[in-house]
Amino acid sequence: MQLDIRPPRYDAIVVGGSFAGLSAAMQLARARRRIALVDAGRPRNRYAARSHGFLGLDGKSPTEIVRLGRRQLAAYPTVEFIDGTAAHAEESAGRFLVTMEDGSVLHGARLVLATGMRDELPALPGLQERWGQTVLHCPYCHGYEVADRPLGVLAAHPLSAHQAALLPDWGPTTYFTQGEFEPDSEQTALLTARGVRIERTPVVNLLGPAPQIDAVQLADGRRLLINALFVAARVHMASPLAMQLGCAFDQGPMGPYLRVDDFKQTTVPGVFAAGDATLPMANATLASASGVMAGAGAHNSLVRG
Repeated sequence: MQLDIRPPRYDAIVVGGSFAGLSAAMQLARARRRIALVDAGRPRNRYAARSHGFLGLDGKSPTEIVRLGRRQLAAYPTVEFIDGTAAHAEESAGRFLVTMEDGSVLHGARLVLATGMRDELPALPGLQERWGQTVLHCPYCHGYEVADRPLGVLAAHPLSAHQAALLPDWGPTTYFTQGEFEPDSEQTALLTARGVRIERTPVVNLLGPAPQIDAVQLADGRRLLINALFVAARVHMASPLAMQLGCAFDQGPMGPYLRVDDFKQTTVPGVFAAGDATLPMANATLASASGVMAGAGAHNSLVRG
């Protein structure tokens, strides 16, 4: 590609306009830097009706929180909102070119990736249409709303037994090993002490009108009363930009996440990242906090030239 020697139009391009991206953009806007906030409008939490555990915003919908954040960010004159999908990113002489799906190109001195993750649920009928409502990923995010009902954990990886040990604080719990994730002796002792039922016959179907769950059906024909099912999905990057730029990844229990330093810079100088794509544990507050650090990190980088 021919070298682009024009000065960048933006001090920073932030890709991703949910909790992490908005938080990063806010720090840069308050530093009076010219920024573009690119958002495709498909946040990971779009399946959830409410966001919980986010101090000051508990119980508000993710859509409402994003709308409030955008309205507050719009008060800063150096911010430009660009609605659409960023399809490609590359470095050119220490600057960054982001090509949108419509072919337009954004030119920035720094890049902040808040592109999020994509969840891959186990191949079980009925999970997807209940995802974020009665099929859930995090007891801290959603356990209070389904408390005192029969709860289940559908094992999907070795840490599922740990999740099952937490859940009795919210309701009576059954751990479904799915014939693959048998707890070891230490885990079995903890689950037993916590009153968790261990069911080794696989769940093959969810019963009841979605998004509700009335029961689960097991492979041997039995039906067990369950009203909410916790599943830790496998995760994948929701955007190819980090791979295109050559950023390094670490492997977490559910999938890869971006390697960043204390100020959220990736292994590619000038590229910062925040949110679920950088965290082994997904949480709205953690995503927002990492966005603050990424925004401050990008600003410090600009100051140093």
